[in-house]
This record gives sequence, structure tokens and C-alpha cells, in this order.
Amino acid sequence: MKITVFNGSPRAEKGNTHIMVEEFLSGAKEAGAETENIFLVKNNIKHCLGCYNCWIQTPGECIIKDDMKELLSKFIETDIVVFATPLYVDNVSGIMKNFMDRLIPVLDPYFKKDENGECRHTNRYNKSPKIVVISNSGFPEQSHFQVLQLLFRRIAKNMQSEVIGEIYRGGGPILGNKMLLLTPFIHNYKKCLHKAGKEIVENLKLSDETIQKLEKPIIPDEQYISGANKSWDKTLAKIKDKL
Repeated sequence: MKITVFNGSPRAEKGNTHIMVEEFLSGAKEAGAETENIFLVKNNIKHCLGCYNCWIQTPGECIIKDDMKELLSKFIETDIVVFATPLYVDNVSGIMKNFMDRLIPVLDPYFKKDENGECRHTNRYNKSPKIVVISNSGFPEQSHFQVLQLLFRRIAKNMQSEVIGEIYRGGGPILGNKMLLLTPFIHNYKKCLHKAGKEIVENLKLSDETIQKLEKPIIPDEQYISGANKSWDKTLAKIKDKL
């Protein structure tokens, strides 16, 4: 089984999204999966032009000459694709949106109605990779991921695929916190991420128990908010001192 992560964080290895992805992939590898972690920010991905040439002039291939040709091949060849992104304005990052727009060549222009009576484009290939979503937000509540939950279900429908795992982490910045007091709480959450990676490979889904653990706050919201505000106070104070 091949799992490919497309990470849409502008911070790449330094991002909290990467911390989540690393732990998830460690579990997937332990279960026997072949994995690849791709940072979209390190690739040249231009905007979709809306020209339809990937359906007409060069079917299945975009006319734009950039890194998307190789990324598209990796997407098609993988068994499970992980869309990993920090939450930006209740949505995916801009880099991730560019990547998603450029996936249009995997579909044909022809219409068909699905089981719910909605029009979809037909799929150019015999199969589509199953989808896992990994995201984190600076806000502590899990409710901030409502847009992503709907978005990726719609994407799965468009690609005749399915979402087999969603891992959303409110209060994501805590994952990179080095305070010793927080270490055991972060460690426990990482163990859940590791287990999630194993379960996706072994069962193509997350167990109810793992989902419940992943949804729990790492620390109470009030404690997180207080710590975040104090951190911003210190950061802004340092900036003022330099002015």
C-alpha cells in the first residue's frame, strides 16, 4: 500500500501540520505502508488557468509547465492520499487550493449523475486514491473544521472516492511547545496519531475509540487560551523593545 501526503503548510518541516503528519506516517510505516511526504511549498505550482486544455488539447495533462506534472502522477499512482493543511480562514491554505485546482486533469469533461442525482465529471482512470485529511487550527475548538469536513466530502464525491479518515486538531500550536509540563499531554496525543496511521493501513478506517481520543482537547481550552495570549504578549513586547 502506498500513502502519499501532500502538505500544504507554508512552514513545511517547521509547521505543526508536519508534526501531525510525521506521527501518522510513523504508524502507517509500522503497519507496512510505503509512504511519501511532499511539501507543496517546495514545488512550483502555478494557478489553474481555467482553459480546459487538459480536457481538449492535451487530455489528462495540464499545458502549464511546472512541477504539477510529477505531482499529478504521484497522486494517480497512490492508494491513499493525505491532504494535510493548516486551517487558514476556515479553509485550506492557498498553496493547497492551487494544488487541488490543478487536479482537474484526473477527470474527464463528460457529465454523469451520481447515486444522489447530482452531476459529476467522469473519472479518467479506473480508480481514485482514498482520502485522509489532516489539519490543525490555532483556535482550540474542533468546530472550526466544519468547512473542511464538508469540503473534502464534496471533493471525494467529485473524484468518485471516499474520505476514510479525518484528523483535526484544535489548538495546534501546542504540538510544538517545549514546556516540560506539557510534554506528557503532547506525547499521549502523538501516540493516538501513530495508532491512527496503523489503523488506516490495516482497516482503511479509524476506530471509534481512536476518533474519540483524537477529538479530545490536549489541554483545557481555558488553559490553552491563557497560554496563547501570554505568548503573544511576550512576542509583541520583544518587537516593541526593538523599535
